[in-house]
Amino acid sequence: MPELPEVEAARRAIEEHCLGKKIVKSIIADDSKVVDGVSHKDFEASLNGKTIVAAHRKGKNMWLQLNSPPFPSFQFGMTGAIYIKGVAVTKYKRSSVKDTDEWPSKYSKFFVELNDGLEVSFTDKRRFARVRLLDNPVAVPPISELGPDALLEPMAVDEFHKLLSKKNLGIKALLLDQGFISGIGNWVADEVLYQAKIHPLQSASSMSIEVCGTLLNCINEGRKLSLSMLVAGRQLTCQNFKNSGEHKLQKKQVNHRKAQLKTPKILKKVLVVMIMMMMNQKGRKMQKLENPK
Repeated sequence: MPELPEVEAARRAIEEHCLGKKIVKSIIADDSKVVDGVSHKDFEASLNGKTIVAAHRKGKNMWLQLNSPPFPSFQFGMTGAIYIKGVAVTKYKRSSVKDTDEWPSKYSKFFVELNDGLEVSFTDKRRFARVRLLDNPVAVPPISELGPDALLEPMAVDEFHKLLSKKNLGIKALLLDQGFISGIGNWVADEVLYQAKIHPLQSASSMSIEVCGTLLNCINEGRKLSLSMLVAGRQLTCQNFKNSGEHKLQKKQVNHRKAQLKTPKILKKVLVVMIMMMMNQKGRKMQKLENPK
């Protein structure tokens, strides 16, 4: 699933290769599940002849600023990705679109050709992404509902501690809440909590200002490091988050991971027991119907 580093890498690639160029052709997929709130024909008509003047991001959302509104906005979902033909947006291998595949991909939802021949496509294989056409993307959901961006809008320790003190839920769940901090996903939350030596189920309101400061530093360092490694093509793993990727995965870290899986396993067992009890109860009722006194 794309997280802030992947979306930021896409934004930077657009910024580097596409700014100042005019859209001469566009193809928007006729897919109302992904292309939200506008027909593909109207979307195409609004793009043709426009110039890309900026690329913006907040959390895991990105939008292109054209020389006049409306602007295309991208919510990446689970498998959304930006591809620029002939350009490595990121240097690690991605599976959705291969070099040998047709272009634009059959999974393309947004495709534009620029006046210098450069071609850009937003693909979404599993169709959980959303592509919108908005006059002011920051003024409407989902972007208007996002919390501070984890990379661009770092909090002060006092502010961070004050916000956490009001939240009586597990710290990992809070970090995943995009309305609290935008851009942190599952694997980054795991890594920063491990580096800060904080249990993912610890109540946010119970954390001291010193612990909050440590966590905030880990969030800031982890985001910058993961982005630099993504662009450089290095693997994004827990081994990257300490000493620039030189430390080894410790058994303690594995146990830390397992702690997060206990609740789902318990719930699964409880569900199985409940189903068995319901089946037994249904069986007894059937017996009474078949053998009435």
